[in-house]
Amino acid sequence: MEFAVEFYVTAAGKSPVEGFLEDLRKTDPGDYAAVLAGLAKLRDRKNHRSPLSKPLGDGLFELRHVGKLNTRVLWFFVKGRRIVAVHGIRNKGRAIPAREMKTGRDRMNNWLQRKMK
Repeated sequence: MEFAVEFYVTAAGKSPVEGFLEDLRKTDPGDYAAVLAGLAKLRDRKNHRSPLSKPLGDGLFELRHVGKLNTRVLWFFVKGRRIVAVHGIRNKGRAIPAREMKTGRDRMNNWLQRKMK
């Protein structure tokens, strides 16, 4: 059972996750490669749980990569075996800051409102 992974795109046509990944590629190529590999692994349903992925509540999940800085990509499921990546962050702590969670949830809700009419 394979899932398709896609990136959230704003109404203005920008993809914040692709921008995050491009910045990561320039600043930390090793973590960039690991996150891309993690996104590819999400295609297989057996990787939708720990240690690669973790539910955050309200339909939002995180793809996790631990390095000098923790790198996370927030995502959600969509009908039709699709995964939409909505937000990328890096931080030193274990917890995701509330403002980053809000950004992920806002983008998820925005995507659902625009695409699921």
